[in-house]
Amino acid sequence: MTLSFFDQFMSPVFMGIPLMALALTLPWILFPIPTARWLNNRLLTLQGWFINRFTQQLLLPLNVGGHKWATILTSLMLFLITLNMLGLLPYTFTPTTQLSLNMGLAVPLWLATVIIGMRNQPTAALGHLLPEGTPVPLIPVLIIIETISLFIRPLALGVRLTANLTAGHLLIQLIATAAFVLLPIMPTVAILTSVVLFLLTLLEVAVAMIQAYVFVLLMSLYLQENV
Repeated sequence: MTLSFFDQFMSPVFMGIPLMALALTLPWILFPIPTARWLNNRLLTLQGWFINRFTQQLLLPLNVGGHKWATILTSLMLFLITLNMLGLLPYTFTPTTQLSLNMGLAVPLWLATVIIGMRNQPTAALGHLLPEGTPVPLIPVLIIIETISLFIRPLALGVRLTANLTAGHLLIQLIATAAFVLLPIMPTVAILTSVVLFLLTLLEVAVAMIQAYVFVLLMSLYLQENV
């Protein structure tokens, strides 16, 4: 029974064919496509308003050089939110619970920000490894510590997203199983457990959106240090 709780995180396979590519492609099909009409419908208007507001807030602390990343960061935000939200539906698979996928998103983007910093302002980029006014005996130790913290950043991005979504899905399944088992034995307790399950589901909806926002926000902060 304990092992079955983790079966939901296994990559789906149909006739020996992994369906991870299908799970990653599906969110882009669900987005409404802009039309050539002068007036859009409510869904397109709401989508455009959300994208504009998010892009403004995201690019607010960045200088002009970082505005080139607007399309990448906004697309990544919408992609992660859609994957996380679709994963809350019954009988679905959440690709963002896979650490390999999250690391595949975090490492290239983090590496791109580091390369940009090394190319545009190498002195400032290397200066982050050694704070100003450091005593001479502590210089080698601080350089090692700052280098390790620099390389841990993409790992922290991937693990944070994976851990939060995995924990939420496990809690939902545990409480749902408890409510199902308690229903014929103690109906009152089962109803209270169902109320807790409903509130937890609402919390997981918020977590799904917040974690996508945090992932992109931290990536923009890393970009801000190197632009």
